[in-house]
Amino acid sequence: MKNNFAKNSQHLYTFFPSKFHFNNFFIQLFYFIILSLFGYLGLKFSIPRSSTKPNDLDLFYTSVSASTVSSMTSIEMEVFSNSQLILLTFLMLVGGEVFTSMLQLFLDRFFHFTQNHSLKNESPPININQIELGLVSIPQSENHTQSNNNNNINNKDKIKYNSLRYLSYVVLSYLMIVQFFGFSLVTLYLTYIPSAKHVLENKGIKIETFSLFTIVSTFASCGYVPTNENMIVFKKNSGLLLLILPHILLGNTLYPSCLRLFITLLKKVTKREEFSYLLKNSKEMGYDHLLSRTHCWNLVLTVFGFNIIQFVLFCSMEWSSEIMEGLNLYQKVVASLFQVTNARHSGESVFDLSTISSAILVLFIVMMYLPPYTTFLPVRDHTNIDVKKDQKSLVECVVFSQLSYLVIFIILICITERQSLKEDPLNFNVLNITLEVISAYGNVGFSTGYSCSRQLKPDSMCKDSWIGFSGRWSTKGKFILILVMFFGRLKKFNMNGGKAWHLS
Repeated sequence: MKNNFAKNSQHLYTFFPSKFHFNNFFIQLFYFIILSLFGYLGLKFSIPRSSTKPNDLDLFYTSVSASTVSSMTSIEMEVFSNSQLILLTFLMLVGGEVFTSMLQLFLDRFFHFTQNHSLKNESPPININQIELGLVSIPQSENHTQSNNNNNINNKDKIKYNSLRYLSYVVLSYLMIVQFFGFSLVTLYLTYIPSAKHVLENKGIKIETFSLFTIVSTFASCGYVPTNENMIVFKKNSGLLLLILPHILLGNTLYPSCLRLFITLLKKVTKREEFSYLLKNSKEMGYDHLLSRTHCWNLVLTVFGFNIIQFVLFCSMEWSSEIMEGLNLYQKVVASLFQVTNARHSGESVFDLSTISSAILVLFIVMMYLPPYTTFLPVRDHTNIDVKKDQKSLVECVVFSQLSYLVIFIILICITERQSLKEDPLNFNVLNITLEVISAYGNVGFSTGYSCSRQLKPDSMCKDSWIGFSGRWSTKGKFILILVMFFGRLKKFNMNGGKAWHLS
């Protein structure tokens, strides 16, 4: 019975984990598709706050946006009831990168355990009759050496497995602790600050729901907020913005650095060997977010460097503009810092992007395009030299670069929306479409929105609403943007695309 289990485990491991990384793309793709369908059905069969029920495409569009943490809006957020907001919170939680990477760790633990169990049982047993007949001889010295080697291998496998187990618990603890404190602090602020509390009371939104929804959304880098105006309605509440601001970094661009710091603290407190192993063998663990010390420092410098550049340019262009009216010096600084920090993937806004200068919008497009772990000082692995770097597989030759796909998506949307580009050029222009596509690709959620006042041919039936620009697109345009959101959420699998092209 035991031998049959070992054989089955070994067969399972050799069949699945050997191709696990190759199939990981399809596993995650199906995960997000199923999650989006589940969210769509939940939104469809639940009761909204408004009497008019959104159409199926917009519901699925919203579900995909929440599952891929893209926060593209085609429905006003205040349409959703409290139960629907809780459902969207769940979608953002399980669709966030920290949560999905934690699931990956638990799968790795299972396959690592299966492999070790199989290796222990794969050597064929030696028949005692063979030894007695002299057919098999086991020298004592060789047996002792082999025993030591086996012990070393077993000890190494054991410490690696235990470290992987500890890492999965560390990520789970990090996820729970950060969001618990964020939820608690935001709830306290909204409870005791009348100006912020009255906003939610007037909109009929529960404080606890708003706090949980916003913290989960921010930490998952989604950018959804239960209010129609996003964070614009809270731009004078600098304390609230400062409470939410760290979660933008803790769940995205600075997650590897904070995770390494958390492990370092646990190592000093517990003195566990597993934490030392994690810090010294970050690459061997196979967890993409566990980076080396040098890489983490470079990441911190790059993130704050980008934020400083954006902050300086944003303030120099918008300090005296209409979007800053009614704000004092302190509120201007906090709101500007909050806005530029969100440009790197979270997507919450305290200003109307349609009123921001085109130069800043182009800067935001660049920031949204950059992967979260972009570093100015590249970390090179000199120990791993690819001897086959000149040999490219068929897939590598066919796959395009990220930028190539984005250009294709923008062209396709310009084709589907070509009539609107002619008739409504102030709303429908290439810059706004580009920002919307890059925002969906970067899973950010920035949008210039749509304004009836910008129509060259005023439409008496047009009504302004707090939805994203893509909410006014055709069905084909929305469907293409849904593909962009999936593509952006899984872009890590195609970071090396386009290597077959040589520009000379």
